Amino acid sequence: MNDQIHSEGSGHEHGELGDAEYAEFMELAAQEGFDPEEVEGALDEAGHGPLPVLAVVGRPNVGKSTLVNRIIGRREAVVQDKPGVTRDRVSYEAEWAGRRFKVVDTGGWEQDVLGLDASVAAQAEYAIETADAVVFVVDSTVGATDTDEAVVKLLRRAGKPVVLCANKVDGQSGEADATALWSLGLGEPYPVSSLHGRGTGDMLDAVLEALPEAPAQKFGTALGGPRRIALIGRPNVGKSSLLNKVAGEDRVVVNELAGTTRDPVDELINLGGITWKFIDTAGIRRRVHLQEGADYYASLRTAAAVEKAEVAVILIDSSESISVQDQRIVTMAVEAGRAVVVAFNKWDTLDEERRYYLEREIETELAQIAWAPRVNVSAVTGRHMEKLVPAIETAIEGWETRVPTGRLNAFLGEIVAAHPHPVRGGKQPRILFGTQAGTKPPRFVLFASGFLEHGYRRFIERRLREEFGFEGTPIHISVRVREKRGRNPKK
Repeated sequence: MNDQIHSEGSGHEHGELGDAEYAEFMELAAQEGFDPEEVEGALDEAGHGPLPVLAVVGRPNVGKSTLVNRIIGRREAVVQDKPGVTRDRVSYEAEWAGRRFKVVDTGGWEQDVLGLDASVAAQAEYAIETADAVVFVVDSTVGATDTDEAVVKLLRRAGKPVVLCANKVDGQSGEADATALWSLGLGEPYPVSSLHGRGTGDMLDAVLEALPEAPAQKFGTALGGPRRIALIGRPNVGKSSLLNKVAGEDRVVVNELAGTTRDPVDELINLGGITWKFIDTAGIRRRVHLQEGADYYASLRTAAAVEKAEVAVILIDSSESISVQDQRIVTMAVEAGRAVVVAFNKWDTLDEERRYYLEREIETELAQIAWAPRVNVSAVTGRHMEKLVPAIETAIEGWETRVPTGRLNAFLGEIVAAHPHPVRGGKQPRILFGTQAGTKPPRFVLFASGFLEHGYRRFIERRLREEFGFEGTPIHISVRVREKRGRNPKK
C-alpha cells in the first residue's frame, strides 16, 4: 500500500533498512560517537518484530512460576506453595546467551467444571498454539501423572519443539527420578531445580536450540493471503451480527443471550473484490482470572485470535457508557501491536443527548487511541457498513508505513530546532538522529544526548502522526542515550 522497504525476504539483516541506508546510518552513528555494536543492538531490538515465544506449561504446583523467575532473572511471577496461584496468562522478556525471547507463564486450575485434567489441557492447548517452543515442566519427585500424559498428547498433536524440564531435582539422588521421565517420549528430561538454579543453564541451551531466531509470521501469508480481521468486544455488543451483515448472510449464530460465541469463528468474505478473513471472537467479560469454565477459555482463545490478526476491529455498544472492560480490550489490541479500527455499534438507537455524552466519553476514555479510524454502524440495519472496509484499509496502510531514514532525520532536525527538549538539571538533551527500524506496527529508535522525558516522547509521536500519517496503528519509540561523546550509549 505504501512505497516502503520490507525486511521479509530482502536478504539483508538490518531490520527494515536497506544496505545503502544502513551504511549511511552507521556512518552517522559513528560521527556522533556511538559504539557500532550498541547501535546494531538497538536496531535489532527495534526492528526484530515479535520476539520468539516460549510457553512454560505443566499441571498445577510443579514450579512453573519459580522456573519463569529463574529464566528472567528476577522475582516477577507470583510463587506460593499451593496450586492455582497463577491464573492470568503473563509474559516476560528474557535473555540467554545474547538471545532475547518472550516467556509466557501459564497456570493450571483445579476449580473448574470441566475437571482438573481438562482444564490443564485447555490451558496448555492455548499456550502451545501461540508459542514457538514449549518447556513442559514435570515434578520429578512425583513422576509422570495421567494429567501429564494428557498434556503430552497435546504437545505431540501441536508439533511444536518441546524441552522437557524435570523440576525439583535438588541433588544427585533426584537425578534417577528425572531419568524415569524418558518414558514420556519427549526426549531427554533436563534435571532442574528452579528454586536453586541447578541445571537451568543446560535447559536454556536446549531452549535456544528449539526456538527460531525469529517467529513465523502469524498473520497473512507470504503469497498475499487474505488479511485477518479480528472482531473483538464485550459480550452481546454485536460482533456476530456485524459479521453476518458484512457477509450478507447468517454465517454465525446470533442470540440475545450474551456469550453465544465460544470459539473464534473464521469466515472468508469477499468485499469490494477483495477476500478478507473475518474472525468472530467470544466476548471478553471481565478480568480473565475472575472467569470460570467455558468463559475463561473463550477469553483465552479470543486473545490468541488477536495475536494472529492484522487488524482488531473493536466493537463498542454506543448505547451504553464506555466501560473499564472496553478500555481493557483496547489495551489488549494495542499491546498486541495490531492495527485498530473502532466501530460504535447500535448507532441508530441513539438520541441527541446520548450522542453528545458519547462524544465526551470518547475524548476522555479512549484518548489512547485517538489515532484509530472510527465508524458508526448498525449491525442490525446495516447502516454505514460500507465504511468499515475503507477504515480497515486505512489502518493497515498506517500499520505498514515506513519513513526513509533521510526523511525522518530531516523531520527530527526541524523538531529539535523548533521545539527543543526542556532543560532539566542544567542539561538540555536533544535527539541526535534516528531511524524507523520496523513496521507492523511502526517501530522507531532514536539516539539522543540525554534522557528524553515521556512527555517529550509523546510529543514526538504526535508530530510523527501529523507529518507521516500512521492512522490506525500504535507506534513504538525506543531511545538510546549517549551521555558523553565517545562513551557507550545507554538505553
